[in-house]
Amino acid sequence: MIPPKPPVRPEKVSLLTYLRLFRQDILSAQPAKLYRAWMAEFRTPFFRSYMINQPSLVKTVLNARPRDFPKSDRIGAGLRPLLGNSVFLTNGATWERQRRIIDPAFEGGRLRDTFPAMWAAGQAATARMGGGVQELEELTSFAAADVIFRTLFSIPIEDRIAQAVFSEFRDYQRTQPILNLAAFVKGPKWMPRLFSKRTKETAHSIRVLITELTEARMAQIKDGTAPDDLATKIMTTADPETGETFTTEEMVDQVAIFFLAGHETSASALAWTLYLLAMFPDWQEKLAAEAKALDAGCDFKVMSKLRLSRDVFREALRLYPPVPMMVRESKCPENFRDRAIKPGAQVVISPWHLHRHTRLWDNPDGFDPTRWATENGKQCMRDAFIPFSSGPRVCTGAGFAMVEGPLLLSMLVRNFRFETTERTPVPVAHLTVRSKDGIWLKISKRTDDA
Repeated sequence: MIPPKPPVRPEKVSLLTYLRLFRQDILSAQPAKLYRAWMAEFRTPFFRSYMINQPSLVKTVLNARPRDFPKSDRIGAGLRPLLGNSVFLTNGATWERQRRIIDPAFEGGRLRDTFPAMWAAGQAATARMGGGVQELEELTSFAAADVIFRTLFSIPIEDRIAQAVFSEFRDYQRTQPILNLAAFVKGPKWMPRLFSKRTKETAHSIRVLITELTEARMAQIKDGTAPDDLATKIMTTADPETGETFTTEEMVDQVAIFFLAGHETSASALAWTLYLLAMFPDWQEKLAAEAKALDAGCDFKVMSKLRLSRDVFREALRLYPPVPMMVRESKCPENFRDRAIKPGAQVVISPWHLHRHTRLWDNPDGFDPTRWATENGKQCMRDAFIPFSSGPRVCTGAGFAMVEGPLLLSMLVRNFRFETTERTPVPVAHLTVRSKDGIWLKISKRTDDA
């Protein structure tokens, strides 16, 4: 069985047809040749863009020379109503300062400190889950949001503000287009971006709520009553070069991206992983047996025993990378594969296509968690596996996600069995890779000792 994959468009379509397809879904708007091409060029009246799948070129852009290929604001401008000037959107000295303050909160030792909060969120998700046919993405979104609020602000998803942020974010997802004017017509920040009224309203509401949380935490820090969580760590960390800490507004920007990246991406990855386990019940039973290790209670050391869960979660990240494409902008004249690339050109790196590239991976569209122990899998992990990006701009929370994902996955399959229904999900790219009409599975409580 081959897991669901989006359809592809014909090789040649008009620009208007491409834009229409792109707005509906960025994945199915692409031709089949991108799964085997090392590089492809796209021309529009406004700019040129180049997708690169050749591992050496990807490493040039992300690892070797990231300053020559900063993040493109064509995509970032579409997220500014919510994310402001967050670390996800900035470049240069501003980004470097932000990472100097944020990174210490996600160092290895801090993962142990946040583990009890993750565990509590997993227990809550297990307690909430009922039986029957249910839509998984909604359930995993709630669970992932709970993890973020517990680890960041020491509050559960049931908290008044947390619940309000989650609700408003769901509305934001429904109104935020993949494509807006900013993606094609580059201009100053004050240029109208044609956001819908509801997009601006929900973004504003979320930021007001996050501001309330941030100001309350700043007061607790001042009084010496703040809990030792991620928010406190970030807000009390000074830039080692300037001695400055984040202002309230800066912290609101960062919390917005922590919530977006930390909950939206994790929810996507967890939902697709559970669907894959429903497709392949033998693997589900292996994970359920391995998950007996959780019965000993909350202890970070258990993560070393969840090896199969980690490999399955990693395979889901390969097949369904939550962030399917990344866009950089060339600052210098370049020559990639005998193509002259001018400054201002867009360089697209697509984990979606790179992870399924037919010239790199064995069985690229198949589900095979054992691949990570093979020579091909080990080589591809080094050269063609970037669910969290790579290089200096690798996702700050990558280690966090690789604890959260396998842990929640193990807790759920330890207690429940997941089965497919007649509804096959169709992957589409919104803010992350989701299913067009949701992921519907039949859920039943485990009554055996598996």
